[in-house]
Amino acid sequence: MKFFIDTANLEQIKEAQALGVLDGVTTNPSLMAKEGISGKNNVLKHYVDICNIVDGDVSAEVIATDYEGMIKEGEELSELHEQIVVKLPMTKEGIKACKYFSDRGIKTNVTLVFSAGQALLAAKAGATYVSPFIGRLDDVSTDGLALIEEIREIYDNYGYQTEILAASVRHTMHIVNCAKIGADVMTGPLSAILGLLKHPLTDIGLAQFLADHAKANQ
Repeated sequence: MKFFIDTANLEQIKEAQALGVLDGVTTNPSLMAKEGISGKNNVLKHYVDICNIVDGDVSAEVIATDYEGMIKEGEELSELHEQIVVKLPMTKEGIKACKYFSDRGIKTNVTLVFSAGQALLAAKAGATYVSPFIGRLDDVSTDGLALIEEIREIYDNYGYQTEILAASVRHTMHIVNCAKIGADVMTGPLSAILGLLKHPLTDIGLAQFLADHAKANQ
């Protein structure tokens, strides 16, 4: 499973990259705003800065909601760097734009997906990635992981190459469970990735090894 980090914070991206397990980055306007990045030129520069840190795909989201606007923004984003993936909303206009870009070999990520039917349309339109938001579904008492399972079954039935990118991942067990049911990618905060490192028995065992070594070398 690929590991993406969901942030616009360059220091967190550098830390995840240094760990050696990072495959890409997802961002959105909210994450940009959280880092104080505003103004078109600053946002575009920030995308390039992110691409210069990581080796994999970097999802950059369009702001427009109309087809023509999405095409204009998406083409501009895709020209920034070869690692850019154009992130489009799961709407009628977004699906039309997805087809436009996929026909031209431009990678896309269809976001804000909350149903298997939406994921099926995205795959039909040639999306590179589809992003079901499992955490937000959990927030409204709906099983986000069950949606991943449904999409996996549908894509496997027909051999769709669209990758399932589990988004809105909140914690470590989200990552583990997504891996168990076959998500191709997960995107989440640095804390969730680092959480995979932790286990109390590892800490206890290491402390015991070091104590034994110290005694043996007194």
